[in-house]
Order: sequence, then structure tokens, then C-alpha cells
Amino acid sequence: MFAGWGAIVGRLRWVVVALTVGFAVFAGVWGTGAFGRLSGSGTLDDPKSDSQVVKARIVADFGRTQSADIVGLYSSPTMAATDPAFQSAVVAVEGRIKTDPSVASVVSYYDTQSPSMVSRDGHSTFIAINLVDGVKDSNAKKIRHALAADGLTTQVGGQKVVDLDISGKVGDGIAMAESISMPILTLLLILVFGNLVAALMPPLIGGLAVLGAFTGIRVIEEYTTVSTFAISIVTILGLGLAVDYGLFIVTRFREELDAGREVRAALSRTMATAGRTVAVSGLLVALALSSLLIYPQVFLRSMGFGGSAAVLVAMVASLTVLPALLAILGHRVDALALPWAKRRKAKRSAAAVKGAAAGGSGGSPQGAGESGRWAKIAGSVMKRPIVYMVGVLVVLGVLAAPFAKVHFGGVDERQLPAGTQSRVVSEKLASDFPGGSIRPIRVLVSGASPDAVKAYGEQLAAVPGVTGTSVAAESPTATLFNATFDGDASSVANQDLVKRVRALPPPAGATVLVGGTTAGIVDQLHSVSSRLLWMGLIVAGVTFLFLAIAFGSVLVPIKAIVMNVISIAAAFGVVTWIFQEGHLSGFFGFTPTGYIEASQPVLMVAILFGLSMDYEVFLLSRIRERWDDTGDNRAAVVTGVQSTGRIITTAAVLLCVVVGAFSMADVTFIKMIGVGMFVALLVDATVVRLLLVPATMRLLGGANWWAPGFLRVLYGRYGVREGDARDDVVGGRAGIKAKS
Repeated sequence: MFAGWGAIVGRLRWVVVALTVGFAVFAGVWGTGAFGRLSGSGTLDDPKSDSQVVKARIVADFGRTQSADIVGLYSSPTMAATDPAFQSAVVAVEGRIKTDPSVASVVSYYDTQSPSMVSRDGHSTFIAINLVDGVKDSNAKKIRHALAADGLTTQVGGQKVVDLDISGKVGDGIAMAESISMPILTLLLILVFGNLVAALMPPLIGGLAVLGAFTGIRVIEEYTTVSTFAISIVTILGLGLAVDYGLFIVTRFREELDAGREVRAALSRTMATAGRTVAVSGLLVALALSSLLIYPQVFLRSMGFGGSAAVLVAMVASLTVLPALLAILGHRVDALALPWAKRRKAKRSAAAVKGAAAGGSGGSPQGAGESGRWAKIAGSVMKRPIVYMVGVLVVLGVLAAPFAKVHFGGVDERQLPAGTQSRVVSEKLASDFPGGSIRPIRVLVSGASPDAVKAYGEQLAAVPGVTGTSVAAESPTATLFNATFDGDASSVANQDLVKRVRALPPPAGATVLVGGTTAGIVDQLHSVSSRLLWMGLIVAGVTFLFLAIAFGSVLVPIKAIVMNVISIAAAFGVVTWIFQEGHLSGFFGFTPTGYIEASQPVLMVAILFGLSMDYEVFLLSRIRERWDDTGDNRAAVVTGVQSTGRIITTAAVLLCVVVGAFSMADVTFIKMIGVGMFVALLVDATVVRLLLVPATMRLLGGANWWAPGFLRVLYGRYGVREGDARDDVVGGRAGIKAKS
């Protein structure tokens, strides 16, 4: 199938290139229009959670949300907030903002006379602006810029502004990461390939993959809400995986040419081997990411949409556009070679001619024997598999240990760099004003008598951790309490406080709902954790099914899943040690919060589980091919490691360059993704693939490839082999007893 596909693409190469150019122009014009249409929200709110129900009920009962989307903070070193000139300047802004159709309400000290709206030194006050539901980011930005008050220092914050700032910083971080990673990637590829033409192929496919994914997101956005944060995962995965896939295919094509095959035959064999591996890897990664679609949160669903689109476009481009370009280039893929590469190519060509004259097939990839630096490593593992396995597990266990003490929280202004205006406003509200913050716990009591409401208010004030209560709004049927607390809204202590408030018995015949920022975080964590098991089962199930068919084995997929869990756990431990406990915070430039933002482990599971399979498929395809040839377990593992060690390490380094650049972003959770993926890829491509996998395969011996009859038949038809494609293999020589 894949060999035939390579032949078809080779014949239609100019048509494919012409269509690609047209698509690239279309994607560059229409697809990139997705940037201005995506939602700026990165919330993990579940629309059906109690905290979101409270929001809707407050609007229904009181006509406004009672929370501040935008806050205008005003101060003066000489005037008090009660001075007529100060009041006149703020009231003028308030009157101007009220006329904006995007504004639901504006509340100020001069309306409420609430002492909590004047700073302790008396020289600052703020106005709280509630926006209508569904307001566009562009309208929010206009309001933000219209809040300046004459003669006063104006600073603008609030959750909506924090979201806008995070969104803007993410965009800046993506641009910066691309500007850093692309030159480094190109330079490394030139060193790897030894010439300019081959080196430019993977980045070209990467750029096309990113444009194609933007177009896919633009289409999806027509039918559902997509968060702007999906752009980050599109860039990471679209660029990173396209470079990896391009590396696999271009490397294999050059090996086939060096082995003496003519261009069309080399292309067909490349697609039958590396192309099939890329297809299986791409589908696995995309399906792993699509598991995020089970979540109701816009942020996680958007990451699922964006990630799957990026991977699928990278895979399709690698299987269509790249072979078309290789068919056009032929031997010119080695054009513009560097001096040392010319000498190395001459030696390879001489070796290929000598091998053909000796009766060799000329089709085996270079370095596929049992000699070489990677074979020596694998050989050492074969001699002492238990020592290596125990040693690696101890090291990974040490790395994973901090994750045992992980705490989860939400996104707040501390995701932004210190000094960002919206963050400064939140910090000043928390430190300088009697209310402590604009994020109290909100308790809505409905259907209770006045006496019962009063008694409940007294109970609420007595809850340990509550520093004060007040009636924020009243109607004939409902009362809204605000309960303040010390510390930040995301802290573990205040999450426990929400649970204590929710545990209070409601007044007889009344309904009590608890909301607010901290309650929202509690509900977010519950929603995320309640679906995590199902997500894991989906990812593991899809992985098992694909690998079982691809390699004709029951144990190999189980082992691969366990290996992935181990390497991801190590990455989680490092992320917890850095971002929760604050180690290296000065080096990475972030503010530690004492917890991990809840969406990141979910994202990392989906991304890393898929990416780990990229290298697993490539390694196992070579091992399985040798096992089918010889039935020698030791030789199969050593040969597989030798033939893939260099390319897996190179691919991992290239992908680490892409994700590592994101660790320099200004937004903390983008840094976290970058660092976590960097660590996981490094661990996976080194100690796991080169040491732990060979050790476990040595210990399992021939049991690695046990499969029931129907699975052997499926493997014979659809299995993945990186060596010679033999259509007559049904189960290979899986029944041969392994040689120890």
C-alpha cells in the first residue's frame, strides 16, 4: 500500500507541488485569520459546575454578575480618594464607560460608599466593571484603553485583562520561540545531513504543517469556541513533529539512494518503510491528543483540536508533499554538500557498490548491523539487563518522587511576569485594600426567611478561615454573601475553606450555592480529575490496539505503555520540583505559586504519550524486522538499537530545540509545557529507549512477540517493518524459539 502510494506521488509530483503552493497561499491568507477569531479565555470552568451555576443565578436574581471583569485602579500621591477633584475625575470615567454597550455595570466607591473600595492610606480607589456575556476581546481592549482619568495614576486589571495579557504574552512567546528555534534547527539539520538541500526539507514541511493546522482551527472555529492558547500547541507539535517526520523520511530516502537504488524505487521503499512508520506514529499521536475532547472545558478541548490538527497535517504533508519534492530532487537532495559530507558520501557509495558486488541486497539501512557505538551500548545492556533495568528505574524514581507531593491550582495573574500592569493591580488590591481582594467566596442563599438568612450569615462568619462577611446584594427571594479570606484564591488552604463553607447545613427549605474564584478552582479540579481515568483508558486502549497490530505482539504494547508512564512520571516530578517548589525560579524567570496549574498534567499526558510512541514505533519496527529474519532476540534488539540510535537521538534533539525554546516564554504555564516536554523527551530518547526498553526485551525473550493467531494474521497484512517489505510474511518467524 505505502510503496504504491510512493509510486503514485512520484508520478504526480508536479501536481502535488502545485496544489501545495496553492494551499499554502490560501492557508497564509485565510487560515491565519484564525488569530483574530479565537477566544482569549484559558479558563478550565465546567459550565455545569456549581460555581458556574451560581454565576447564572446571580445574574438572574440581581441582574449582574457581582464580580469584576475589568478593574480601573486610581491613585494620587497628593489627593485623597474623597477629595472633590479625585472624585470628579473617577466619576467622569465611570459615566463615560457606562455608555458602552459591552458594559453590563460599573460600580465605584462613590456609588456604594463601601470602605473596602478605598485603600488603607486613603489615596487610591477602584471601579469594578462587569461586561456583558460573550463580549469580544476587541471590545474589552477598547474599554481597557478608555479608563484613563485626568490627573490620576491609572492602572487597569481584572480577570478579563489578565486573560488578555496572558493571551498576548503567549503570542509573543510563540514568535520568540520560532525566531530562536528555526535558525538552530536549520543549523543542526545542516550538520546532520551535511548539505543545504536535504536540511531545508524538514523545516519546509514544518512551516506547511503549522499553516495547515491554522486553517484546520479556522474551520473548527466556525462550529465551536476555540481558545487562542491552541496556537501554542499547534506551533510546538506542527513544527516539531514535521521536522521529526521529515528527518525520518529524508534520511531513509538518502540511504536507499546510497544503496544504489534508482529514484522511483528508492521513493517507493522509503514510503513502504519510513512512510508507514510515520503514518502509524502520526495517527497514534493525533488519537492521543483527541482524548482531550472528552473534557467540557474550552481550553482543553481547544488543545485537543489544535494538537490533533497539527499532527495530522504534519503527517499528511510528510506523506505527500515531502515525497513529491524528493521525487523532483532525486539525487540532487544531496546538493550543496559540505566538504566533509562529500567525503563521507563517497565512502558510503563505495561500500554500497562493494556490498552489491558481493551479492547483498543493497536495501538494508546503513548501520543496521551489530557493530557501532549504539550496538555496543545495547550489547552491554544484553549482558546485564537486570542491573540496567534496576539502575534506570531508581534514577527515574528519584526524578518522579516530587510528584507525590503535588498540589493543583488555577491560572491567576502570577502566570504573568512581575511588573505586568494587570498583575500589579491584583497585588495592590490584595495588599492595600481592606477587602483583601476582589475574589471573595460568593454564597447565594435562596428561599430562606430573613431570620434564617441572618442565622446562616453568622454561621458563615464563624467558619475557620473566613476573615469577614458582608451582604453583597439582596432580592425578595435571595441574598448574596461575600466571604473574604487571607492568602491567594488558588491556595490549597482556601480550596479547603470552600469545602468547609459548602459543608455548612443550609437553612430549612432553602438552597445554598457557593461560587467565586476559589470555588471555581475546586470545581475545575474535580471536573478534570473525574475524567482523567477515562482519558488515560482511551489513550492506553488506542495505543495498545495500534501497537498490537503494528508489531504482532501482546506484551510489546503493554511494555510500551508502562515505559511511557514511567518517563512521563519522571517529567512530572521535575516539573513539580521546579514550578511548585520554586527551584530554579530565578533561572527560568517565574513566580512560584506552591501548586501546579491543573490543566498542565492533562496536556502533558496527551502530548507526551503520543510523542513517546514516535520513537517507540521507529525502534520496534527495526527490532521486529530483525526478529522476523532470525528469531534471535538478542541480535534483534542490538541491531534495532544500532540502526535507530542515531536517528532517534537526532530527532529528540531537534524536537527538544523546539520545545526548549518555549521554556523562555513569559507565561509560566507555557514555560511549564516547554520544560516538561524537554525533560520527558530527553529521558525517553536516552535512558528509556536505549537502556530500559532493551533491558526489558532481553528479559522477556521470545515472549516479546507472542500473539494469538488472528493477531499474527493482522500483523502480516498491516504490520510495520522498517526493513525489506515482504508481503508473504504472516506472523514472521514469531514461533521460532528465542536464542539467549
